[in-house]
Amino acid sequence: MSRSYDCADVQGRSDGIADAASTVRRGELVVLPTDTVYGIGADAFSPGAVSALLDAKGRGRDMPPPVLVGSMRAAQALIEDLGNYGQDLIEEFWPGPLTIVCAAAPSLSWDLGDTKGTVAVRMPMDPVALELLKEVGPMAVSSANLSGHPAATTADEAQKQLEDSVAVYLDGGPRDDDTPSTIVDLTYAVPRVLRDGAVSVQRLRAVCGTVIGVPKRRSAAVEDSGEEQQDEAAPAASPGEAEVGEAAEGRGGAAERPDSPSGAASAPTGETAAETAAESAASTKEADSGPADNPTDESGRGTSS
Repeated sequence: MSRSYDCADVQGRSDGIADAASTVRRGELVVLPTDTVYGIGADAFSPGAVSALLDAKGRGRDMPPPVLVGSMRAAQALIEDLGNYGQDLIEEFWPGPLTIVCAAAPSLSWDLGDTKGTVAVRMPMDPVALELLKEVGPMAVSSANLSGHPAATTADEAQKQLEDSVAVYLDGGPRDDDTPSTIVDLTYAVPRVLRDGAVSVQRLRAVCGTVIGVPKRRSAAVEDSGEEQQDEAAPAASPGEAEVGEAAEGRGGAAERPDSPSGAASAPTGETAAETAAESAASTKEADSGPADNPTDESGRGTSS
């Protein structure tokens, strides 16, 4: 039987965060608010929990969730290389609705799905989400909805779709805007927008100079793609390899809207778009690096080699 907590109430928020943290550590699922939409989240380092998240949404491993983080330290543990502009973008837009897709740290021991060596990461600007993320560490987070359905903007909407597949619902009130996070691929010398969202290309260019936007043909596909447009984040594939279409939601899957939080990147956290190629596309470009035997994450479950 699912448990729901009103986070507008001080005691309800305290009890809800404590229960959600225990639930995540047990490998079960929670729904949490993000600064975009509601996200469905799981321990990013628990393959069973991530598999349960994908099953709850009705999506496959080719659409890995994004990863949401509660601190820069957590993000740095997941990312091998921020590229030329990653740090500048983080300083300008985090916490907030920007998902970055980067090469994942090769020391990570996790299984977010078919991420091909990338991770989509986001830090949401929501106090409830940040409190939970700081308590449990990085979470795989995708938009809180069934695949092909609109992303939830209230906890009640999420519960009507996901029901008892989720153990804990954290109700942070309605989300005023269901615009997803913007997804930017930083695995190239020039940043590439994989999904238009709350952070405009113009604002990105003010930080980075040259930014490749989503082609008009691909933007139209996103507008017509249903959930992909609303998912928090997804891991990103090379633009051109697939149509851009939560979260993921992200991506490692990326993470946001969720939320994707791709390899996240999920991600969300949710977060937070129909589950077609934009999240698989956001699932990433080919990379030779793979997970190693030595896990690392903010919560101390391992250290980088």
